[in-house]
Amino acid sequence: MRTTKGSARNRAKNRLYKKAKGYRGGRGTLLRTVKETVVRAEAFAFRDRRVRKRDFRKLWIVRLNAAAREHGLRYGQFINGLKKAEIQLNRKMLSELAISDPAAFTVVVEEVKAALAA
Repeated sequence: MRTTKGSARNRAKNRLYKKAKGYRGGRGTLLRTVKETVVRAEAFAFRDRRVRKRDFRKLWIVRLNAAAREHGLRYGQFINGLKKAEIQLNRKMLSELAISDPAAFTVVVEEVKAALAA
């Protein structure tokens, strides 16, 4: 007797349709279009998980540059001073510090300036 893929194929289709839930028009209802759209969406999602990390780092750097300039330093000088002062705070934490606790950030900047002067 010939075997068919009936239930397995239906499960596979349902998985695709579930991923395409909320897509407009044929992108959410027509199998061939759903396949193309889901593959493309997953490729973008994979790529953009990495891009998001880059974008956040850029944001933290912009914020640090602005905060450092308020204290008379450029971003590059600030980072160099951090290394010389052996302060091991990452850009995310420094950015949060500059926003939420400017007094603490000022203390860090003073340490940096002292390390640069020495």
